[in-house]
Amino acid sequence: MDSDIKTRVTPLDELKAPTTPGQDCLVIIYATDARMFGKRHVLGTGATTLGRGSENTIVLENDAVSRRHCKIEKRGRAYFVQDQDSTNGTYVNDVLISDYQLARGDQVKVGDTIFKFLSGSDMEAQYHETIYRMTIVDGLTGIHNKRFLLDTLEREIPRARRHQRPLGLVMFDIDHFKKINDTFGHLAGDFVLKELAQLVKNRLRPDDVLGRYGGEEFAVVLPETDLEGGRVIAEELRTLIEAHAFLFEQERIQVTCSLGVAIVDEDSDVLGFLKAADERLYAAKRGGRNRVMI
Repeated sequence: MDSDIKTRVTPLDELKAPTTPGQDCLVIIYATDARMFGKRHVLGTGATTLGRGSENTIVLENDAVSRRHCKIEKRGRAYFVQDQDSTNGTYVNDVLISDYQLARGDQVKVGDTIFKFLSGSDMEAQYHETIYRMTIVDGLTGIHNKRFLLDTLEREIPRARRHQRPLGLVMFDIDHFKKINDTFGHLAGDFVLKELAQLVKNRLRPDDVLGRYGGEEFAVVLPETDLEGGRVIAEELRTLIEAHAFLFEQERIQVTCSLGVAIVDEDSDVLGFLKAADERLYAAKRGGRNRVMI
């Protein structure tokens, strides 16, 4: 757990299962790496491959898993799991299988990882969908949280390298946010965070991922975006925020942001990528704030 995560009180009516069907998915119910526990992988119409190789849809870095271990594909209305001649085999409900039609609640074991199959048409999957959303969405702003950002970068960085495509990252935070809280009160500060998050979200492209990294700091993952493209988007966001009328109880709050832009390179890992953008963000602050630094 991150140290900046606070206890959240959730009203019981927020936990009511949604009335619309959820999505068919696999949920990790056991793994030696505790960070994997509870992760959900949505199943689509295309094949979902599992294995140790980076080309798989679900990558499992474990010696007990073959490079191409198994795949799950939809045939008609049903999903089937098919072993891909793996060394240690694929198991469903502790039975070794070669080709098997999944039913709700089935447990699929690949190496030392156990997945549970949840059908989107049943209540359990819909309830899980609600709980899962609470783990990836920031309760205040309604955008993605730090956990989702980290998961996104873990997925997008290898994909960018594999396809030799650019990947940009913008990190930004609100200038003198403490002064806003001290002058207008914490309710006004919360209003600014929510208003700014929605303002930025509405400007971004469908494939961009916006998240609250912590406090008043935000991050935007920009697939298929080089350094100049990231700079242009960051400058548009800076201008948009500065020009926006943040009105709280008939008082206008002037809000500006400092932004840092980085692009992934061959040596970048998740933390290194974040650090590169964060260093540029703080260079923007040292340079006078309300500016973009690349």
